[in-house]
Amino acid sequence: MNKPARFLTFKCAKCAKPVKVTLQKVSACSHIQPYQGICECGEIKRHATGNPEAVKSYVESNELHWHHHH
Repeated sequence: MNKPARFLTFKCAKCAKPVKVTLQKVSACSHIQPYQGICECGEIKRHATGNPEAVKSYVESNELHWHHHH
C-alpha cells in the first residue's frame, strides 16, 4: 500500500486562496488519513481519504484533536 501524501493543496471555500493541508498523526488505524490546514483568512480546511463514514465524521467535526472510534 502506498503512503499517503504528507501535504495537499486546496482552494479555500471562503476566499479562494490556496490552502496547504498537512497529514495529521493518526493512531495505527488505516481507515482514514485526515488532513488539516488553516487559510491565510483564518478558515480551517479539513480533508480526508479512507472509510466514507470516518471521512464524513472528520470533515464535519469541529474537534481540534479528532480521533476515529471503532
